[in-house]
Amino acid sequence: MNTRHDLQSPAVFVRSLRKTWPGGVEAVRGVDFDVAPGEVFGLLGPNGAGKSTTIGMLTTTVLPTEGVARLAGFDVTTHPIAARSMSAVVFQDPVVDAALTGRRNLETHARLWGVPAADTRRRTAELIGAFGLGEVLDRPVSTYSGGQRRRIEIARALLSRPRVLFLDEPTVGLDPRIRHELLDLIAGLRERDGMTVVLTTHYLDEAERLCDCIGIMHEGSIVGLGSPGELLASLGDDVLELRLALQSDAAAALARLRAAGIADGHAFSIGNTITVPIRDRGAVAAVTDLELPTVATTVRAPNLDDVYLRLTGDRIAA
Repeated sequence: MNTRHDLQSPAVFVRSLRKTWPGGVEAVRGVDFDVAPGEVFGLLGPNGAGKSTTIGMLTTTVLPTEGVARLAGFDVTTHPIAARSMSAVVFQDPVVDAALTGRRNLETHARLWGVPAADTRRRTAELIGAFGLGEVLDRPVSTYSGGQRRRIEIARALLSRPRVLFLDEPTVGLDPRIRHELLDLIAGLRERDGMTVVLTTHYLDEAERLCDCIGIMHEGSIVGLGSPGELLASLGDDVLELRLALQSDAAAALARLRAAGIADGHAFSIGNTITVPIRDRGAVAAVTDLELPTVATTVRAPNLDDVYLRLTGDRIAA
């Protein structure tokens, strides 16, 4: 088994990874994916999908039940310390000491990771400039805004120059403007440092904007995997959305659409709305000819919400 860092191998390698908690609860059910060096990879799904447990196994805070996971060639189970040295993690819940200044938080973290003092000073200067923290660095973190606190947490994680940065729901609880600014900051990590980033999120726009590759998780499994473009291409250039008066009408209407050859296996219904990928504009006229009990008909471009709904039958924000 390769246990050495190799720039040509995946930065993250996962095969048949499982986690079953005491009592038989299967949190992660045999997931497989690779993350290339310098890639931004997103695990997308609602709360309870298994995203955070997967990140926990990759960062050695959760012991896998079965399977293989490697960071830069180091197995997280057999060589956890080496694997941990290749990565850093920003957890969903705050971990900085609010009573200390931002600078003291950075210095303390650097000492714990064995970063030499001279390197800490240089790295701190780089990060406060890149992250816009200069004006608040010597204030207690308790006085920071939510966005500033998130920035100091990410800066703290980057002090040790990790090969892989894990971000667990990095924008949860932030207002839209601060969230937008933070997404720009995260995008810049790859552009500026060539860093590999693995993030979990349940924000579809966040995943589409940031990620080179997305794994859609549902009930502990990856049910969709590919670039945003590849996932959207599975639905074609357009989707036809039909809203019916009653939810009970949807199943019968979808069956009629399939019998007429208008809807294929990619079509789905949620509530009283049917979504049909279309590759022929003539399908719109054909639907009209069926005289379905619709109250609204829309043709639009597909989005990741459509992909998720088709794969899981539920909305990602659930």
